[in-house]
Amino acid sequence: MVSLSTWLRYIAHKLEYSVSLSWKSYTRGQIADREVGDAVWKNLFQGKLTYLHWNKGEEMAPTIAGQGGALLVRKIPAADPTRVFVGDVVVLKDPDNSDKYLVRRMAAIEGYEMVSTDEKDEPFVLEKDQCWVLADNENLKAKEANDSRTFGPVPMTDIVGRVIYCLKTAVDHGPVQNNHFSMRKDSPVLEVELDVDEMAKSDKS
Repeated sequence: MVSLSTWLRYIAHKLEYSVSLSWKSYTRGQIADREVGDAVWKNLFQGKLTYLHWNKGEEMAPTIAGQGGALLVRKIPAADPTRVFVGDVVVLKDPDNSDKYLVRRMAAIEGYEMVSTDEKDEPFVLEKDQCWVLADNENLKAKEANDSRTFGPVPMTDIVGRVIYCLKTAVDHGPVQNNHFSMRKDSPVLEVELDVDEMAKSDKS
């Protein structure tokens, strides 16, 4: 049973999401100013704050199993340093193929100085709205991991969501370890929208 305080926190998150999404549509010229209010209410009462994403590959092991798993992803309408944090597992557009998505962990954001283990490489600072993402699997070489060590910094705008739950098998599933601030923010969303049975149905293994 979801408590009243959890519902109130969830509704507050939903309102924030609805306003962000509607404002994004407005600034892109997709809706007129008189339609913003209607869009906020529509987004508030329709749809969820999460979606299911299937992920396969060794890059995020052991966080996400190599044989694949169903992921519950919290939607992020406009990623910035106030919404996603270092330590978060995020879904982002593949820099090499914008039709595909990668799951990686945020390792650094704008203002961080990046220093290479190779002394030939000059250190550099991540610019505004840039981030650095890495694979969790430390056994993979940089090219195999296909992360920022290969394709460099990525724009924060390429991030579409944060992974908050992973179902590896019917008996092996649980919340994903993100930044502690993110986990606190996501807890009411997880409590209201998590449906393990639905995730199991979507499991392609």
